[in-house]
Amino acid sequence: MEPEPVAALANGVKDQYFSLKSQGQRARAPPFKQPFVIGVAGGTASGKTTVCNMIISQMHHESVVLVNQDSFYHALSDEKLQNVHEYNFDHPDAFNTELLLSCMEQLKLGQEVSIPDYDFKSHRSTEAACKVNPSDVIILEGILVLHDPRVRDLMNMKIFVDTDSDIRLARRIQRDTIERGRDIQGVLDQYDRFVKPSFDEFILPSKKFADVIIPRGGDNDVAIDLIVQHIHTKLGQHNLCKIYANLFVITSTFQIRGMHTLVRDVRTRKHDFVFYADRLIRLVVEHGLGHLPFSEKQITTPTGSVYTGVVFRKRLCGVSIIRSGESMENALRACCKGIKIGKILIHGEGNSGRQLIYEKLPADISSRHVFLLDPVLASGNSAVKAITLLLSKGVPEYNIIFLNLIAAPQGIHAVCKRFPKMKLVTSEIDASLDENARVIPGMGEFGDRYFGTD
Repeated sequence: MEPEPVAALANGVKDQYFSLKSQGQRARAPPFKQPFVIGVAGGTASGKTTVCNMIISQMHHESVVLVNQDSFYHALSDEKLQNVHEYNFDHPDAFNTELLLSCMEQLKLGQEVSIPDYDFKSHRSTEAACKVNPSDVIILEGILVLHDPRVRDLMNMKIFVDTDSDIRLARRIQRDTIERGRDIQGVLDQYDRFVKPSFDEFILPSKKFADVIIPRGGDNDVAIDLIVQHIHTKLGQHNLCKIYANLFVITSTFQIRGMHTLVRDVRTRKHDFVFYADRLIRLVVEHGLGHLPFSEKQITTPTGSVYTGVVFRKRLCGVSIIRSGESMENALRACCKGIKIGKILIHGEGNSGRQLIYEKLPADISSRHVFLLDPVLASGNSAVKAITLLLSKGVPEYNIIFLNLIAAPQGIHAVCKRFPKMKLVTSEIDASLDENARVIPGMGEFGDRYFGTD
């Protein structure tokens, strides 16, 4: 069996679409796309806004919205306005964090929000709130956006702009005197009494939560380019990849989609099923190998030239979850000659319980990187049991790479959230589970189809 030509498939979809239109049926809305949320923190006048604008300028084909933490300052009462020079605007309590959280959560859900328009001269929000639409990328910028753990949890990427304190002070003097109508002495007094102490107590400690630290702010073009490349990569991935940094889906191509079409087809014969399943498994194994540690090595080629390459660091083994996981062993052996492979047998108990029936693992497994093999990740209960066993044998969590062909969102949540240091590699993420905990659309009972016992 061969996959249908792409053009024929495309024409079929097009004909079906116009057929629906002619019958007066409404086309199905596209699935909700999880936005990519970036937090950009740093000291006052560190160049946060410049960094944000540079990122936005390179996002040519995606919609981007910039939300400024300064919009969420508490409005000052008349009493506080009379002593405004005694008010600390750099303290976490100066912000309405609850409103900020509400707005960000609505944007993440694809809902329009109203952002307050704060006036720095009157120290109050104006009546004209700014309407913000949901976007592909949401950037939250402010001095304390990495301080509150609830706000950090909303982010897919956290950035800290690190700029010399003298440069930041000079910029603040220029900004506050020109844009906000303040005198130089007042700016300096405020800096000494509130800005610097708050930076040392609240802002600088939040630097440890950043995924990326940008020295020199907007002058660091290389850092900006790398960040933009990462954003583009994440936007092209499944929504769950934006949630879990330890989830990896191999890049989909028409060749891979064609093989999935064949192994998922109920009419596919056993011989063809095994052939195309083996090809997909080999791709997943090769991708998994790319996550193992390598070291640099120089060799001499037959031409007498020196080539600088890499060599894989030894100490690797496989562990298959019996029985469907055994279908992945041949591909692993083909890629890693002489590799040791252990086995785990887990029996289901009811809807969620799992009992370990049998395990045979290498005696030195605690000192090895482990490829855990199971082609279908459904509820994740068996996977959690197997990973927990490996951890009890002394295998570090970051040394485990779990390989699948397909995975359901429920299983991904169960595994990736509980074991954030473990890596999960799959070739496709399916829609859901049915009432019998089977992956939908899925590919049926993989072990039975592969070994011919159906």
